[in-house]
Amino acid sequence: MQIERSIPSRRAALTLLGALPLVLAGCGKADDRRKAGADAPLTDLRDRPLDLTLPATPLTIDDGRYLIALSLIHPDPVSLLSGWSGDVNRISPEQYKAYVARFPKLATLPRTPNSSDEFSVEAVLAAAPKAAVVSLGSGPTDAQVAQLTGAGVDVVFIDFFSHPFENQARSLTLLGRLIGREEQATAYNKFRQDKLDVISKRVAAIPADKRPTVFLEAHAGNGPDCCNSPGKGNVGDYISFVGGRNIGEDVIKAPFGKLNLEYVIDRNPDVYIATGGPHLEKAGGFVVGPQYDEARSRASLRKVTERRGIASLSAVRAGRVHGLSHQMINSPIDIVATEALARWIHPDLFSDLDPQATLDTINRRFLAVPYTGSYWTDLQPSPASTGE
Repeated sequence: MQIERSIPSRRAALTLLGALPLVLAGCGKADDRRKAGADAPLTDLRDRPLDLTLPATPLTIDDGRYLIALSLIHPDPVSLLSGWSGDVNRISPEQYKAYVARFPKLATLPRTPNSSDEFSVEAVLAAAPKAAVVSLGSGPTDAQVAQLTGAGVDVVFIDFFSHPFENQARSLTLLGRLIGREEQATAYNKFRQDKLDVISKRVAAIPADKRPTVFLEAHAGNGPDCCNSPGKGNVGDYISFVGGRNIGEDVIKAPFGKLNLEYVIDRNPDVYIATGGPHLEKAGGFVVGPQYDEARSRASLRKVTERRGIASLSAVRAGRVHGLSHQMINSPIDIVATEALARWIHPDLFSDLDPQATLDTINRRFLAVPYTGSYWTDLQPSPASTGE
């Protein structure tokens, strides 16, 4: 019996020895697959092939909102960074404080240029990342990309600004692959897509002549000039998706630009939406966020609608006026803003959507640092908020 047991043992040993070269070769192929990514070829949002070893951390980022994106898929996003853009207003001062309270290292991380600044190869190299995550439509020139890659720093373009509606999921997937959290990115993308599908199915049945015209004034009340507006791309894509007609799209060919007040008056939109935040307090513009109560936000929204020209709009006279935190657009959690826009533009069709419940779920299931407080308001209080 002992001899009978020993024979298969010897055979098994010989089989393993014979297979060892294949195992070693397989390990080499696994390493190659790890370098290329699970679904080769790995490309960025400029469709540039990326030849990098994964995970490609630490990173530098040129937009504070990418910190939020990383927070959706990693419990300690700051640990992934060797430098960041420091553009606190893009994530809101209150949210920045919450991140520093949770991850004190953020306050001392080296600062690199944000996507609105002139790009600095020297600042990125000083932070010593393995990869520099930069914004599509801005960021380094081709010559600067060559400098960085020549110095051993991979450059990865993503997009949460120019065309975020179509590029956000791909950008988050790419971030997931860069940091070894692709499964988590897939889970969030599915959560977002499932909610988008609910909206798209209903919007498909809306006739073209039943789609309200919408004027979204970005940074509303920021100085005497009127009027900041999305054009082709950016939040204008969301307005179209939820069944509205963005009046800026016809004259602004870039993602963002300015509208002439006379044009706004002439178009006389059905719905007026302001965006704002704490950065507009000194200018007397629309303010919203965790440091403001509902009454304060609504009063500031009323003030921006009382300006010359804006007060005469049909949307204002009919009370179809709403305000949204600017930090909620171009955001990794854009599904919250999308549901709010849908409710405002087609209140009868989307009365069952609950953006706050969606944000609560994102806080609970995904975000390393939850959002607290209020990030949108209406000029006319809803019955639920007034106790009616």
